[in-house]
Amino acid sequence: MTITLTDALIKRIKFLTEQDGKPDLKLRIIVDGGGCQGFEYKFSLDSTITADDEVFERDGAGVIIDDVSLPFMKGAVIDYTDDLIGAHFKITNPNATSSCGCGTSFSV
Repeated sequence: MTITLTDALIKRIKFLTEQDGKPDLKLRIIVDGGGCQGFEYKFSLDSTITADDEVFERDGAGVIIDDVSLPFMKGAVIDYTDDLIGAHFKITNPNATSSCGCGTSFSV
């Protein structure tokens, strides 16, 4: 399954793990029911990897996505942006038919 991790995302994950002093941490992304569009992304740092997880790594940084969330994210580009409206993780998801203005909620 193709998930693309951008350079900005890798840089941000490395920054966060260095700040915590825990280089084994990875960004966990969960697709959960809720939000204004039906599904929402939840982000956390995690070092626990279960048998139900898929890990995507690049240049010493990684993203964990569980097997329930993974089909919703097939082909997604995961990015980190820091612009005038704020700093946030951004997912460009080809499976989403619509999304909210803040980008954390979507429908399929």
